[in-house]
Amino acid sequence: MTTSPRTVSWRGVFRLGLVQAAIGAIAVLVTSTLNRIMVVEYALPAMLPALLVALHYGVQLARPKFGHDTDAGGGAERRIRVGMSLLACGALVATAGVALVPARELTALLIAAAGYALVGFGVGMAGTNVLTVLACTVPAEERAPAATALWFCMIVGFALAAVGAAHLLDPYGPLRLLYTAATICALSLLATFAALAGQRSAARGAEPATDAAAFRRTLGLVWREPTTRRFTVFVFLSMLAYSAEELLIEPCAGLVFGYTPGRSSALSGSLHGGAALGMLALVVLAKLRRQRTLSRWVVGGCIASGLSLALLAVVATGGVASAVSGSVGLLGFANGLYTAAALGAMLEFAADGRDGREGIRMGLFGAAQAVAFAVGGLSGAGLADLLRHAGAAPGTAYGTVFAGEAVIFAAAALWVRGRSTATAHVSPPPHLRPVTWPSAGS
Repeated sequence: MTTSPRTVSWRGVFRLGLVQAAIGAIAVLVTSTLNRIMVVEYALPAMLPALLVALHYGVQLARPKFGHDTDAGGGAERRIRVGMSLLACGALVATAGVALVPARELTALLIAAAGYALVGFGVGMAGTNVLTVLACTVPAEERAPAATALWFCMIVGFALAAVGAAHLLDPYGPLRLLYTAATICALSLLATFAALAGQRSAARGAEPATDAAAFRRTLGLVWREPTTRRFTVFVFLSMLAYSAEELLIEPCAGLVFGYTPGRSSALSGSLHGGAALGMLALVVLAKLRRQRTLSRWVVGGCIASGLSLALLAVVATGGVASAVSGSVGLLGFANGLYTAAALGAMLEFAADGRDGREGIRMGLFGAAQAVAFAVGGLSGAGLADLLRHAGAAPGTAYGTVFAGEAVIFAAAALWVRGRSTATAHVSPPPHLRPVTWPSAGS
């Protein structure tokens, strides 16, 4: 007897959240800790780690293929394990490359680049399958809380890895760096395999279709679905607006308002704290309104984020120091609304249309997000630097970028506004159900 693919216990959701936390723990080591070491300890140009991070996002264009393979042959839990193993190996290779920078800079950077590419593949494979499982198992009314739980778990992974790295890396040395990376990767793999240990897989069908022509044909069919196409473009636009915020707020606070590193870190804390409150508020509002679709909340979150960015642009351009903390907290709250609604809607739209293709839809959404983060992170910081070098005051430079992000959020809201809220959910055949999680009593 097989459990319904649209029913999952909260125990199952938090098992997936543990995997998401493990992904976040390794990702923050690669995208944050290693970047800081390259720029601060080894005095490399900031563009080098930025390009490595962009590389790790770029290879995630393979996400639709990862999702397609799961749709064709199931076995999502096995793919999560493989993806996490690739992620851990990639992080260790990237760390080894960074540790070798003082001895052989060019060789070390080439090794690091290979590691970052492996990290991208690992994140893409594991992350796509985690979200595919959630899309296949969570009923419509539980998608906002489930998405919020997953996001919180990822933030916990970020925080634990950051605190652990800070403790293990002091005082810094290449061997300490390797030890820190090995510890974080080992604990993350242990958490992943423990989370998946009690999982039951539904019956499997044929092996995944590896034929490139079959994949292109399926991708073309899914892309012709109006909902999928519209939402993929929305993900790209909204994540493009969202991606540069965290990279710019602390430098803006330091250059425009003279914030010390401690005060700017507290400002970043206000951003994340506001985001947590916004996500919780979305869950409560969606529950109170008993809405099965999150489309309206997605639009509202985009509009709120755009207005908050516009306010921050005014504050930065005008140098209004007294309004900095409040405007950043408000932006965080709006981002929290947007994030929880967008993740929930991603699950909703992945389950729309012809069933058995949740994986490739989720892969499309993930690829759009990865490209947006690569482009947004580089272009946002690059535009601010370009304006400053052209003679613009720091407040004007950062304010211009914030205003541009606000415009993109508005465009994303207008784009997704036309999407019909009607959804259809038809249970896929057993061999297309990637995972059936144990019930709460098992």
